[in-house]
Formats: sequence, C-alpha cells, structure tokens
Amino acid sequence: MDMQETESVAVRFENVKFKYDQNSRYALNNVSFSVKEGEFVALIGHNGSGKSTTARLINGLLEATSGKITVFGKDVSDKKNLFEVRKSAGIVFQNPDNQMVSSIVEDDVAFGPENIGVPREEIGERIEWALSVVGMTAYRNSSPARLSGGQKQRIAIAGVLAIKPKILILDESTAMLDPKGRKEIMDVVLRLNKEEKMTVIMITHFMEEALLADRTVVLNRGKIVLEGEPQDIFKNSELLETYNLSLPGIGYICKQLQKNGMAIRDCLYPEELAEEIASLLQEES
Repeated sequence: MDMQETESVAVRFENVKFKYDQNSRYALNNVSFSVKEGEFVALIGHNGSGKSTTARLINGLLEATSGKITVFGKDVSDKKNLFEVRKSAGIVFQNPDNQMVSSIVEDDVAFGPENIGVPREEIGERIEWALSVVGMTAYRNSSPARLSGGQKQRIAIAGVLAIKPKILILDESTAMLDPKGRKEIMDVVLRLNKEEKMTVIMITHFMEEALLADRTVVLNRGKIVLEGEPQDIFKNSELLETYNLSLPGIGYICKQLQKNGMAIRDCLYPEELAEEIASLLQEES
C-alpha cells in the first residue's frame, strides 16, 4: 500500500472480530471495509447486526478481539494512539441528553475542547464556529433543558465539532427525533460533508437517510452482506427483506403503485416518482 493511498483512507477494518464476552457469538465476524476521507457512508442493518459495535470500535470505545482497525493510519489498538484517534473521530449517540454535561449551551460545547487542552482564547472561536455550523448561535446562552429534541441533538453535534474532528460518526443520532428534527440533523450532516469535506459514518435505521449517503454498507449478524451505492442497494427489495430491511418510503409507495397496475419504473426519490406519474398521465391523455 503506498503512502498516498494510506493518507486518503479515513478508516480501515481488516478482518475484524469482536465479541462482548467469551460465551457470546461474535458481534462482528471477520469484517473488512474502508472509508475514504471525505466520504459519506451509511451503515444499516437490523438490531444486533453490529452497527453500533462498529462505531464504538472506530472510536476506541471498544477493542477488537482480533484483526486491525486504523484511523488515518493509526492503529486503534495501540493505547498511545487513542487520544489522537478520538480527536480525529467524534461520535454522536442516540440520546442527546446523555451527552449534555452543562446547564448552559456554550459551556456544553466548550467541554470537549477544554478536555483536549485547547487554549482558552481558541475555545471561544471554536464555540462560535460549531454553533454557527449547526445553526444554533442564537441559543449560546440558553439552557439545553429548554431545547427541542432536534435542537439538543444539534448542540450534541456542535460539542463534537468543537474538537475539530476529521470524522463524524452518528450512532442512530436521529432515532429519537420527529421528522422535522431528523431533517434538521440531516441538513447539518450533509452540509458538513459537502462543504467542510468532513468524513461521515452514519448508523441509521431510516432508509431515507441511508439513501443520502455516497455508499451504503449492510450488516447482518456481524457480517457485511451488501455494499455499494444506495441506489443499487435499494433496487433489490426482496434481498433487503431477507435481512429484515425495508425500502425507503418512496420506494415502498412505488412498489404499491406497481402492484395496483400502474406501469412505472422503480423509483427511490420523490422527484423520480412525480416524473413517472406525470409521464404516465400524459401518455394516457
């Protein structure tokens, strides 16, 4: 592997196995994959498939039973690398309340930078930047307890961003939010990926979110069973069903219309479906 290739890979798993205790089955079983710098990858799979385990292994919160994990070339199993790995890979969990540590928003966002020794004058700049990125500058002096679920999660993301990570890991970070809150978070994530060139690894059970990624990885019983562009992954609805996964909402609606005799192509996006229906109506008129 040449130096240029090493530098362009944000995360690499090589034959990784992990089990939570000696008597349990492998939560991850011989998993190999990589994420390029600046890529947006969605990990999907039913409960117990190994998604959250993968997130925690990347961040060094768990240690692989065997195999090798590197973050920007640094071996995660080497304790000397953990500080740098955790600075490089920030993780946002499902429940934002579990990540809130202060009674004022700006103090909460400052917590990470303070703990990694960022100079005081720079911390203020990082708070300002992180809150502006997630659209929460106006709430700098507010109490997190008074915020909506979507707003709390944006503050949780700001807290991670203030560390200036190269990788943002979202572990079911929209699971507890309503549709409006989920959209708020996904807008932020997409902006970070496209404009800030941040590498994003998103674990989700919302197929509509997975559809926004550059690449989707499907896990089942601790193994990667499908991998590719989301449009290709979601083409095979029967195969998805074998792994207890569903189509995104528009894909499901499209299948139902086809079952009821509407001669339209498979669609995954609202615009596609609208064009198909409009075209069909035009033909019939």
